[in-house]
Parts: sequence; structure tokens; C-alpha cells
Amino acid sequence: MSYKDTYEAWLNSPALSAEEKAELEAIQNDEKEIEGRFFDQLSFGTAGLRGTMGVGLYRMNVHVIRHATQAFAQVVLEEGPEAAARGVAICFDCRNNSDVFAREAACVMAGNGIPVRLFESLRPTPELSFAIREYGCIAGINVTASHNPKEYNGYKVYWEDGAQLPPKHADEVAKKMKELDVFACVKTMDYDQAVAEGKIVLMGAETDEKFLANVMGQVNDKAVVEQVADTFKMVYTPFHGTGYKLIPEALKRLGLKHVICVPEQMVIDGNFPTVASPNPENPEGFYLAVDLAKKEGADFILGSDPDADRVGIMVNTGSGEFKVISGNQTGVLLLDYLIGAKKRTGKMPEKPVALKTIVTTEMARKVAEVNGLACYDTFTGFKFLAQKKDQLENSGQGKVIFAYEESYGYMLGDYVRDKDAVTASVELSEMAAWYASQGMTLYDALLALYEKYGYYSEKTLNLVMPGLDGLKKMADLMAQLREKPPVEIAGVAVKEQKDYQDGSVVCVADGTKTTMELSGSNVLRYEMADGTSLIVRPSGTEPKVKVYILANGATREEADAKTAQYAVWAESLKR
Repeated sequence: MSYKDTYEAWLNSPALSAEEKAELEAIQNDEKEIEGRFFDQLSFGTAGLRGTMGVGLYRMNVHVIRHATQAFAQVVLEEGPEAAARGVAICFDCRNNSDVFAREAACVMAGNGIPVRLFESLRPTPELSFAIREYGCIAGINVTASHNPKEYNGYKVYWEDGAQLPPKHADEVAKKMKELDVFACVKTMDYDQAVAEGKIVLMGAETDEKFLANVMGQVNDKAVVEQVADTFKMVYTPFHGTGYKLIPEALKRLGLKHVICVPEQMVIDGNFPTVASPNPENPEGFYLAVDLAKKEGADFILGSDPDADRVGIMVNTGSGEFKVISGNQTGVLLLDYLIGAKKRTGKMPEKPVALKTIVTTEMARKVAEVNGLACYDTFTGFKFLAQKKDQLENSGQGKVIFAYEESYGYMLGDYVRDKDAVTASVELSEMAAWYASQGMTLYDALLALYEKYGYYSEKTLNLVMPGLDGLKKMADLMAQLREKPPVEIAGVAVKEQKDYQDGSVVCVADGTKTTMELSGSNVLRYEMADGTSLIVRPSGTEPKVKVYILANGATREEADAKTAQYAVWAESLKR
């Protein structure tokens, strides 16, 4: 069917409410808008679905949610009756319609005879990962668009290990969505009836307590927190999201007495009224927290994104000004601290391991290896970090003490298989308190790490390619780089060209070709003669190509100069 035919089919469907029909009738003379909403269905990837909310096949709405859930239910049912009987856990965040979408998903699962454990109200994403593992569910669904703007919502899917759906199952859901009619295929049931019959069971405080018990089990040095508890002050913001309840509670249980929450941002609101973007990667979102920290004399600011799986920090530089600590830097600080704390307290396991993604700073590898830890890379995404953790631990090769990626995601412990802002907030605060006991801020600590391990500088450039032709531009850029691999970039020789699609490594000097462990992902990497790594990859969730610059040098100035030099090349790729 053409997009016009699909538009007409939706317009005439009895499944639509009067309000939904009115929304579609309002665009009947807007050809571009009709095409944008109906040219295709939202693609179901390994991260599930994500898109702007509205009526249409290429939008997030109850019909798309039901359709995706029906496809997912059929994948679960194909695992057999025993697997299906284990049920599905469902969670949702603070976004507009998240509660509605979660309930619709629960009703479809129940309508397919699959038991559901549904959180009674919004909860952090890591608690869903925990619940899947804790209750032995076969799968999980989380209605969230993480840190995306307010117009977005999403549908993340998880498997029995608590990690996001493996590619094999994600491909099967996507295949079924292509085969099944959006409206006619759906089996659902009344919500109240499903609850009354025990087909939907609500989760609440009991699950919170089980989760928090595990979170607090990650604390390494509670005694040092108690030493500084009377004087140590920190500011916390959940950016109107799901961290508002459990993170302050966990910090209180850690022993902190002065956790000052940003009152305006403790209000749950899917419109995120106090920020342009509810993303802890954007420092401008912290303006209220900075004002409060200055007023209260706090040295440490912590903010979790709307679904509380990612966390960002700012620290006092010592002059009363607050500086953003990047995700790369935060991970390095935390890894170094965990190594020291576990050695001090006798909690370091045998054969300890650190995990990071291929686009995360190489400083993490340096910190790990200098301290006797193995360090492994994975593809971007916590399902890959979770997979590697399980593989290493199940084979007896090592015990993972920390896994992270540069985009503010950190995973600790064995009870989740996803990034976890709740546990990370506890450990980051413990670390800040420990440094305070040494008379240092985290900014002082970061400068000390550069002195110890060398100077590293990282930059990520987002080459945004919106619109219907955006996907084509992204594909064309990757194809061009493969057809004519660069031998020189920004005046510096390329030493090795790595293609993670087929796992190939080409030595530019003599043309010899070898293979690497990782393959199967649309990512290109260039190892430069000056020690810099450049990585190019299309985003899996947004219309942009990401370019990562990972540089290092003998001084801060040298490292920063390399980053600036390669940024010019990266920007040129968009043209």
C-alpha cells in the first residue's frame, strides 16, 4: 500500500477514537505530514521502538504499542508454554502517555495468556531489569524514551537475563510486525478484568525494597561517608523523572545527611517544564542545581535522566564555579575509586575485570591495566556489556566490577543487566564523600588522575541528518568511507583501518589484512599515527551519524589540540 492508502485505512478504522480521527482529518491537505506519518512503520530494532507521539504508523501511539506487543507476545509464546507462564514485567517512566502505553501493553500480553507484573506507578529503568531477574520473568517491556525531548516516547524490550532483547529475538519481533495487520491482529482484554483475574499483578514497595537492598549491597566504604556526613553537602535533580523517589532514599541509606533536592525538578512532569532537554549530558539543564549548590555551599551535583538509567555530575572547581565532568571522565574516576575502595576493604574479587564500549575513552583501559585488571571492549549498548559480563563470568575468565559507556551509563553488581543511575548515584556519592575526607573535590581528583595516568581528551560530534532523506544520507556516508577508506586524516597518517561490519583490520603501511574479535556492527574506526582513535557510527535511535575522537597526549594542551584538529575533519563529513 502507498502511504496515502495507509492514511485512508487508518482514517476509516473503527479502532480509532473520535479525537484520533480528528487529528488525522486535520492533516488531510498536508501531503508532507501525511507522508511523514505513514510512509513506513517505526522500525523495531534491538532497542525496540522510539519516535514522536501522534496518530500514524510512523508515530508512537496506543495502536503501534498494541501492534508491537502482539508481535512480542507471539515471540514469547513460541518459546513454549513453560516459558510464557513465567510472565512479562512492565515498567514506565514520567513521559506523557507512558502510563497509558504500559497499561495497553499489559492488556495485550494478558489477552495472549501471558501473565504480567506491572509496576503500579513510574519506576527507574534498572528496577525493571532487576524485576525480570528477581521474579524469573521470560521478558520485560519498558515504556520510555530515556533522555529524548518531550515529544518522544519509546518501547524498550528485555529478555530473561534482564538485558535488552538480543538481535535474534528483536529481528523476529520486527518480522512479525511486518506480517501482522496493525489493527486486526491484536488480542487484548479489559484491564480491570485482567487485574481481578490475577493476569496482571501490580508491583510496588515490596519490589522497591528488594531492589534497594541490592543497591546498598554495592556500598564499599560506608564508614568514610559517616565521617564527613555532617559537613558534606550535595545537590540532586531527577529532571522531573523517575529517580525522584529511590535515589534520595538510597543516598539517605548511604548515610548522607545533606542531600538537597532541586524542588522545581522533583515534580513529575512529562513536559519537562524547567529544561530544554532532560538530558544530563546537556550542562544547561543543571542551571537550577548550580544556583542551589552555590546558595547551599555544596561541592557536588548529581542529576539522573527521566528514566533514571543515566546520571551526570558537576563539581565545584574550588573557586565556587561548577564544572561538568563528562561521561568518559566520570567512568574513569569511578573505576579508579572502585579499585582503591575494594582493595582497601578486602572486597576485590579474583581476576577482576572492567568493561567499556569501543567508543569509550582509552583512559579506562589504562586505569584498569595499571591496577592489574583486564579490560574488554564491546559494541555500544548495555546489552553487549551485559552479554560480555555473562560470558566472562560463566566461563570463569573474570569477575566484572564495573561496566560503562561514555554516554553517562554505568552498571555495577549482578542484579541488573542495564545501565543503572540508582546504584551509580550511590557509588558516585560515596566516591565524592571519600575524596572530601581527603580534602579534595572530584575536580581535584580528576586532575590527579591525569597526572598519574596521562592526559586524555575526548569529543563526540553529532552529524544530524533529519527528514525522509536522512537515513539515505547516513547510509551514503558510511558507504563512501568504505569504498574509499582514508589513508590520511587532518594531515596525519592513518595507521589502521578497522571495519566492525566484517571485523577486518587493514594496516595502511603494507596493506596486510587481519581480523579482530568484534564484528557485525556498522562502525568504522581509524587508528592514527599520533595515537588518536576516530570512530564513525550511525546512531541506532536518532537520525544522526556520531563521530568519536579519542585522543591523548603528554600534556592537557597536546591532547586538546588533537581533539580540535580532528573535529574539523569530522564536521566536513556532513557536507
